[in-house]
Amino acid sequence: MDPSITHNHHQLKKNVPELRSGDRVRVHQKIQEGAKSRIQIFEGLIIKTQHGRGINGTFTVRRISLNVGVEKCFPLHLPSIVKIEKLKSAKVRRAKLFYVRGLVGKRAQKLKKEKDDKAVWEDVIVEEKKEEAKEEEVETEEVKDEAPETEEKPEKAEPEEGKK
Repeated sequence: MDPSITHNHHQLKKNVPELRSGDRVRVHQKIQEGAKSRIQIFEGLIIKTQHGRGINGTFTVRRISLNVGVEKCFPLHLPSIVKIEKLKSAKVRRAKLFYVRGLVGKRAQKLKKEKDDKAVWEDVIVEEKKEEAKEEEVETEEVKDEAPETEEKPEKAEPEEGKK
């Protein structure tokens, strides 16, 4: 593939986190269900990463749900990924942790030399939209402040003579 396409692609995200095998992550993904949209969180262990940090980069996350192992492969620059939280990082000696599939119980949950390594990555587009909304609020507040304030006293209701 042409390098100019992969480096200047419109879906490339900025400040992509450094993800490695052995990291525990929480992936926030926007799910569209009919007219509604919600954010679904998938938390688990990264068992493999492929193709680096370019447009073709992917990472596979494994978690145990109802005593069944579930693996989900995410493209790194997927537009529906809103946030990636890195919870812990373990020192592993392999690039692909497929042996974790055979482990059961606490052995599957805990890796050796696991340390807290918190890092949060949010989509830059979402942050820009929040900043624009805040700027608009500030502008509307400034416009309200500039408008002359006139205090109107409520008029006293005059009793009607016809009704008693």
